[in-house]
Amino acid sequence: MALVIEGEERIAAPLQKVWKALNDPEVLKATIPGCQSLEMKSPTEMAATVVVKIGPIKATFNGEVTLKNLKPPYSYTIQGEGKGGIAGFAKGGADVTLTEDGPDTTVLKYAAKADVGGKIAQLGSRLIESTSKKLAGQFFSSFGEKVGAA
Repeated sequence: MALVIEGEERIAAPLQKVWKALNDPEVLKATIPGCQSLEMKSPTEMAATVVVKIGPIKATFNGEVTLKNLKPPYSYTIQGEGKGGIAGFAKGGADVTLTEDGPDTTVLKYAAKADVGGKIAQLGSRLIESTSKKLAGQFFSSFGEKVGAA
C-alpha cells in the first residue's frame, strides 16, 4: 500500500545550519519519532532502529537509511527501508528542499512516499495514512524546533 505525504516547515535558522542538521545523525535521531538508534555507516548511509505504533500493532523496524541526489545545501532525497519481523516491512523516502527566506529563516518542503506490507498493511489505508502523516509532521516540526532553537 503506497501513499504520498507533502508538507512545509518554516525554520528560524539560516540555510547552511538547516542543511548541516539534516545530515547530522544526532539531530535526526533526536527528532525521528520512535528512533532508538541511528548510526552513520558512511557519509550517505545510516543504520536505524525505529519503534512505530500503528493502531494495535507496535513494531520495531531495523533498517537502512540512504541519502541520495545530494545538492548541498538545497536538496536531497532520503530513502529508508525497514523490516519489522512478523509485523511486516516499511519502505519509503522523501525529497527534501530548502529555500532561503531572508538570512535567518529557511523553508523546508518535503514530498514523502511510503509503502508498507505484511501484517501492518492489513490495518487499513486510513489508519496507516493518518499515522504516517502524523509521524512525518512530528518529525519535521520537532526538527524545525530543535534547529531553530539551537
